[in-house]
Amino acid sequence: MTTRRTRPAPRPPEGSPPRTELARQARAVLADAVRIAHWAAGTPGPGTAAPLAAHALERAAAALELSPAQIRAGWDRARLAGLIELHGDTARPGWRLRAWDRDDSAVLRGWVALFDAWSLVHAAPADIEAGAVAEAVEAVPQVLSLLQLSAGPVTVPALLDLLGQRVAELREERCEVPLGPGRTTPAAPAEPPARAAAAENGAGPARSADLNALLLDWALEGLAAVGALTLGKGHATLTPLGNWAVWVKLEQICVAAQSPAGNIEQSAADMLLGCARLTPGPARAEYRAWLAARTVGSAVAELLAVARGEDALLRGLAFEALRVVGAPAEPEVRAVLAEPSLRPYALLWLAEYEGNDPDDAQDVLSREEATWLWVDTAAAVADHGETGLLVRHLDSAVQGTVPALLDEVRAVGHPRTVQVLVALAAAHPDPALAKAVRRAAFQVHTGGA
Repeated sequence: MTTRRTRPAPRPPEGSPPRTELARQARAVLADAVRIAHWAAGTPGPGTAAPLAAHALERAAAALELSPAQIRAGWDRARLAGLIELHGDTARPGWRLRAWDRDDSAVLRGWVALFDAWSLVHAAPADIEAGAVAEAVEAVPQVLSLLQLSAGPVTVPALLDLLGQRVAELREERCEVPLGPGRTTPAAPAEPPARAAAAENGAGPARSADLNALLLDWALEGLAAVGALTLGKGHATLTPLGNWAVWVKLEQICVAAQSPAGNIEQSAADMLLGCARLTPGPARAEYRAWLAARTVGSAVAELLAVARGEDALLRGLAFEALRVVGAPAEPEVRAVLAEPSLRPYALLWLAEYEGNDPDDAQDVLSREEATWLWVDTAAAVADHGETGLLVRHLDSAVQGTVPALLDEVRAVGHPRTVQVLVALAAAHPDPALAKAVRRAAFQVHTGGA
């Protein structure tokens, strides 16, 4: 029996509740989303896609005894937290849903994904310009940092002042003109705490202050909606989950800043090439730094796109980087099993992910898959390595003898077979063996037996 290895969630900062308690809180925040995800995953047929079709909405509300509004909200949260995946018109359980009851790391990562999407969970007022909303979203990390540093309630006027300062800095960095008196802001039906504070303290020009107050109210309500903070009368406080999430983000920034080879801003292909000559430890540090600066989904997609390219070296390195990603990459890696060029790499990745010893992982490959991988690795060596390494690569073939290897290499259909055999023939010091390899290359090239 093997033990599944998952990428652990970051440890809670000192003084915060243990991870099991944080996971319990995260499960509570997403309880309705989990119920809806289980319902959608067990409801085949069209209609369970986004947006949720009317008849599916009615069926879900009846089955789960929730209101349509609760169903819509839970459905959005389930998608944002990675609990369900959409395939055309059908919803399937995501890896986090499958691991939800047994894996605290999956729960916490799902909640962090929801936390990152707070501005989607709680939509901004429709009559505020998109640019102003974007400025507020960009300024919120500063607000969260103040809340964390304060380690307790922070008054709304203090948060409003910080938001206004940060928005002004962003506009100055972009050389933009501040809001003029002609800018209008809508009046809300109630008097949320930030706008009340703005009116009471006379913060800045009236219209600009009122807009910032409206945006702060929206941000605080959105963060409260995902369980990151609580709102009191005139103040806000981070929840243990919110405190942990801010700490995680700060830790990721620190990791990203520690990239010794400076590959953080590079594309996946350039980053992998930059890591090609690093030893495993420093290479993994680069992978972690590069990944920390991106969302998991976009990073995995970019790595797999590189793996589909013609460079065999980058293909192998892409899967090495995916090993650092760990559990969040499992669905995407499993999905490429149907692609012949990626299947051997994906099988090895999954075998190691499921707990097999790396030395025994080769056993999951069929003879044909192992031969295809041998040719692909030889192509990487021929393109980027030394001739001596290509000769030594012969010893890693599963066939055991050169004639058997050549027979199976000719049959496997790898697009680089001819180039690999020609390079091997040129590099091998044994004239008789080199002649046999050249003959095999000629036969593949001409289509002969």
